[in-house]
Amino acid sequence: METYKIPDQTDIGHVHLKVSEIQRSLDFYCGLLGFELITTYGSQAAFISAGGYHHHIGLNVWFSKDQPPSPRQNPGLFHTAIRYPTRRDLAVILDRLYQHQYPITGASDHGVSEALYLDDPDKNGVELYWDRPKNQWPKKPDGTLNMYSRPLDLEHLLSELSTSK
Repeated sequence: METYKIPDQTDIGHVHLKVSEIQRSLDFYCGLLGFELITTYGSQAAFISAGGYHHHIGLNVWFSKDQPPSPRQNPGLFHTAIRYPTRRDLAVILDRLYQHQYPITGASDHGVSEALYLDDPDKNGVELYWDRPKNQWPKKPDGTLNMYSRPLDLEHLLSELSTSK
């Protein structure tokens, strides 16, 4: 097979999740995380966005209405990663999760990014993160990225809220 390299400007346009209840998922993604509802297909699907894009996340009950979450050990999506523009924005959503007593399953410093982990109401993994500027990404002696998983200091992250916008 010949070598093929995907174009550099390619990105992930959206993720589409099977959920058991549309409204419960909208309460989480729109009500808690702040996405905006763009459109629905009756009571079967909803499309949500940040910043007016046609959709970043699709939610549907086509095969999953009123079903329990998939077993964690089964193959499938590990998590949907939602990138915030700044560290302060990540601190704002952390504070919001705390205010709403929404459980966080983890928090990591990956060198290239800082991330919060949680599950949506259907136990789909969600990563909320921000990327450090590329020139701050840690490198190994051979020049490749030195990504790691270290505990994220949540109090230090929240100190972003006391700094000016």
